[in-house]
Amino acid sequence: MAVLGEIRNRPWLLMGIIAVAMLAFVVNPDSLEKLFGAKPGVYGKVNGDEITREDYDNQLFILQQQAQQQGRPTKGLEEQAWQLTVQSKLIKQQFEKMGLKLTDEMFWNQLQFDPMFAQNKENFDAKGNFKIQEIKKQVEELKGTNAEMYNNWLKTRQAIEYRMMARQVFANISAGVTVAKKEAEEIMRQRDQMAEIDFVKIDYDTYAQKNPVKVTREDLAAYVKKHPIMFKRDASRNLGIVHFPAVPSAADDAATLKEINKLYTEGSDMSEGKENFQNTTHDSMYVALNSDIPFNPQYFSAQQLPAQIKDKVSSASVGSTFGPYKEGEFYVVSKLLDKKPSDSTLSRHILISYKGNQAGADVTRSKEEAKKLADSIGAVVKADPAKFTEFLKYSSDPGSAAQGGSVGWTTPSTPFVPEFLHFLATNTKGATGVVETQFGYHIINIEDKKSGSMGYKVANLVKQIKASDKTENDVYTKATKFIQQIQGKSFNEFANAAKKSNYQFLNPTEVGRFQGQIQGLGTDKDEEVIAWAFNKKRNKGDTDIFTVEGTGDRIVVYLNGIQDAGTADPEAVRNQIEPIVRNQMIAKQIIAKINSAKASNLDQVAKQFSATRQSAQVNLLNPQIAGAMEPKVSGAAFGVAKGKLSNPVEGMTGVYVLVKKSETINKQPGDLKEITDGMQRQNAQQFGQMYLKSLQDNAKIKDYRIEIYNQQAAQ
Repeated sequence: MAVLGEIRNRPWLLMGIIAVAMLAFVVNPDSLEKLFGAKPGVYGKVNGDEITREDYDNQLFILQQQAQQQGRPTKGLEEQAWQLTVQSKLIKQQFEKMGLKLTDEMFWNQLQFDPMFAQNKENFDAKGNFKIQEIKKQVEELKGTNAEMYNNWLKTRQAIEYRMMARQVFANISAGVTVAKKEAEEIMRQRDQMAEIDFVKIDYDTYAQKNPVKVTREDLAAYVKKHPIMFKRDASRNLGIVHFPAVPSAADDAATLKEINKLYTEGSDMSEGKENFQNTTHDSMYVALNSDIPFNPQYFSAQQLPAQIKDKVSSASVGSTFGPYKEGEFYVVSKLLDKKPSDSTLSRHILISYKGNQAGADVTRSKEEAKKLADSIGAVVKADPAKFTEFLKYSSDPGSAAQGGSVGWTTPSTPFVPEFLHFLATNTKGATGVVETQFGYHIINIEDKKSGSMGYKVANLVKQIKASDKTENDVYTKATKFIQQIQGKSFNEFANAAKKSNYQFLNPTEVGRFQGQIQGLGTDKDEEVIAWAFNKKRNKGDTDIFTVEGTGDRIVVYLNGIQDAGTADPEAVRNQIEPIVRNQMIAKQIIAKINSAKASNLDQVAKQFSATRQSAQVNLLNPQIAGAMEPKVSGAAFGVAKGKLSNPVEGMTGVYVLVKKSETINKQPGDLKEITDGMQRQNAQQFGQMYLKSLQDNAKIKDYRIEIYNQQAAQ
């Protein structure tokens, strides 16, 4: 549904939205190379192919347009844009290596299969034929009439082309991905084979309670060294952050309440006490002059009103006031201005814009020509509403035009321009007319009407509870004293000082240069803090203080670690791997004790560790034992001879010793063909992601962005 207040939103043709047809994956570039000799405007390379600023900016633009349409933040998309740009380069390289070529004819023939088009019924006629000529014509018209939107289409087309190339690459390679008969037979055997075992489990957590284990940095480093690919990282920073929010004090709250009470009962200084919110007859003007939130002339249902008044308005008379009451960080006084039934209307429109108005970008027709065209279309549609869709090609609202001109169901509270709403409110079902607004001339046709609930028009006098200058100064003093206290100190001293004073302390260990926001912080200053941390002049142990504009918050930052692109710093991934390393260390101790005791049966092992002998049924494809996934233990169950005590097995949750009592075959449903087809489908689903990951791991990727940004900052 197109909202008239956002008349210039892009439809499929202009939006540049990427449907996720290619899977994103983690970019792991080699160590940064210096910019000596690098071309200006080159942000990086993928196997020698340049990533230009235009490549990167186009991808970022598309992601931002997508986020904006979906109501998500448009900041912090830089890293995603980079990764998708790298991915696109890798796909194009493979496409060209295969000797394939994407011609203009192929592009238009394949367009109907792209998710952006395939999922929109408006792109197909009643017989299911793709409207290729109509879409081509719309693109050609853009080229001559709207340079901005045509440029957006070119960016969108490039993204579509990459998706087309990806589909062809995947189709060519996945055709060779098959499942052998022997492979399927082995899976069936593992699926049906069951083992009955008795076992003793020495649980890691239980053991550690009596035998604590300390995991050192060296222990972490050894684990990271054994798994270099798993811990390959982009450049990052380890930060210590103390956030000093400028929270309004009790005195600030009381001052705001006093201020709104004065405006409510006495009046503003400007009116010299003669006009207040209770007696004013110019409610919208009074709100405009004295409120922190503008006057809203729309009608709302009772459920859309603040909780403090929604149950009172139905029985209140027009002119009644409510408050002051607290709504989040605001004090509010409300006045009921009007109440009336809120009918819902289903309508459609054709917008004829002209040069110089809000929706008339690159439109050449004059206002007089627009009115003449609108009046002539209006007359035809009024005589025969069935001809409405014939004139959609003239509409300057492509969003609604793509939906047959429909703007959906609206009520008097819908945020449309007043003239449009007035026509809907004063005309009946089937009516057609021409209405002028700031966007041009609308040919409006009312398709349906239905009665709705009561609507209420309310004037809200609002005052935000803000931190006073005194409160902000107190925060500044506190933050300044803290940074003076910790300058030159170790990170542990920094962290302990913050915790001792009960300050808001954060320790993000792997902050990326282009991640946009810092997890747990989320202020408008995050990007500046990150840029500061990545400045090449920064050294470990540096500190600084930042002020968040508009709130008065202070942020004290400590640079605790500088991690260049390469293998992750062990401390930066401690939370991720410490439990694994700890369990491995505990397992070694337990296994050593079992081996030294030379136990000959399960009861001896159980007694040694005060554990319990248990029984279980084990399957290789579903290796659950007592609620825990233990693939190594399941494997051992089928590897040990019947009745023989196994060697200790280092499991996921503990060390196991087991005895196999029997093996059975429990035939499951599904023949060899079904198993083969299922494996084939699963492999096909996983192929794209695994193939792209393989390309990524073997690619030579250079990322110059940090050096470029540092160079720009130094200029």
